Amino acid sequence: MTESVYFVSGIDTDAGKSVATGLLSKQLLSEGVRSLTQKMVQTGVTAPVAEDIVTHRRIEGRPLLDEDRNGSTCPLLFSYPCSPHMAASRDRKPPIDTALISDATAKLTALCDCLLLEGAGGLMVPLTEDRLTIDYIEEQKIPVILVSTAKLGSINHTLLSLDALRQRGIAVPLLVYNRHIATDCEITEETLRWLSQYLSRHYPDTILLEMESIVL
Repeated sequence: MTESVYFVSGIDTDAGKSVATGLLSKQLLSEGVRSLTQKMVQTGVTAPVAEDIVTHRRIEGRPLLDEDRNGSTCPLLFSYPCSPHMAASRDRKPPIDTALISDATAKLTALCDCLLLEGAGGLMVPLTEDRLTIDYIEEQKIPVILVSTAKLGSINHTLLSLDALRQRGIAVPLLVYNRHIATDCEITEETLRWLSQYLSRHYPDTILLEMESIVL
């Protein structure tokens, strides 16, 4: 991993982004890379620290950081479990100011070698009435680590996500295959085989990594 910031997105909600982010960070730390994680925005939470950040630290095997406690790793917290634009409205908060996210990212990158920025849901999740998550990724020019799953329908969702990113000129250096979210053993293996050959033909620069192979 050669970039200073990577955006971790899923092909859908609950694809396993938080676990993948934690595992990737854990691996980087074990290799001597100063890794940090950030959550773009957390909804459905009332605690002072984003629950996905807590998940990252638990997987990494390290306690909460000062940057977690002061809100740097997730400056936007909302109580209702829904898309960010709706969550801000329900909490009677101003529309999401993405400058808060980018400013936090800039501060965190000064403290680490590699920052993993986890999104909320999929690429097309609305942040505001007129801005999608993928708009922010494109504006910031951040390469994407895409997390796919093994359940029925994931091939379709994965290809749609890859195509949307390609149309925006956004690089996808890594596709993480989460075989733990599955519906059928045969579907799990066939999906892995099919995605592997598809990437080799159409996305030769994208590495396919099984999530279980990240575990140390």
